[in-house]
Amino acid sequence: MHNPHVQWVRRLQAHSKDRREQHACVVEGVRLAVEALEAGWKGHQVFFASPLDPRGEAVVEGYAATGSPVEEVSPAVMEAISETDTPQGLLVVVEQRLLPLPASPTFLLILDGLRDPGNLGTVLRTAAAAGVQGLILAPGCADAWSGKVLRAGMGAHFRLPIHAMGWPELRSVLKGRSGGLMVYLADAGRGIAHTEADFTSPLALIVGGEALGAGSEAMAMADETVHIPMPGGSESLNAAVAASILLFEVVRQRGF
Repeated sequence: MHNPHVQWVRRLQAHSKDRREQHACVVEGVRLAVEALEAGWKGHQVFFASPLDPRGEAVVEGYAATGSPVEEVSPAVMEAISETDTPQGLLVVVEQRLLPLPASPTFLLILDGLRDPGNLGTVLRTAAAAGVQGLILAPGCADAWSGKVLRAGMGAHFRLPIHAMGWPELRSVLKGRSGGLMVYLADAGRGIAHTEADFTSPLALIVGGEALGAGSEAMAMADETVHIPMPGGSESLNAAVAASILLFEVVRQRGF
């Protein structure tokens, strides 16, 4: 399909470089579009195909009221620009907003080499639910703004500060604020059990990727290594599962 809008959306979906340069990403489906609108994220372009359910119609009307361009397209065009098998008839190109990290954070999550988009989206969703104040992507992670990560994140992108950083900048963030944060590195089978760590003080938690775990830069930055005991004898856990267990241990210890 040679429709310029179709080509534009496809480029944004396929290339992180285009997303970075245009500060834009593609939100697909009614639920995510509702989250984006309610969070006040600017719509560069709204595409919809009839019929829409009432929630979808409300999103279209809401974006139109903000001055965002709205275009009705045929089901064939919607299918062409959709990344899902069963399009919901609503797709919004939104401004990619970088929410700021707090000046004095007490709960940060760092991901090192997490390459699977589905796992990354699940971690983002969990981090938002656990009250993480900022998520930092070290080099080697998947792009947080791809469609698959956005869909798996279930709206976390609109509430959680997400920053990609190199190690020098990351080190400055961790060690240069309010006397620094205690940095815990999750490593299967090494260090103390996660329930024995003191997660009540200001901290940053590093979780590595699926295949290789955290790298040497992360290990050098860590103040303490923790592991999740596995009496069943498994070698490791899925990265998203491990992150969930660790994040909610922080929540438990802090008495929320």
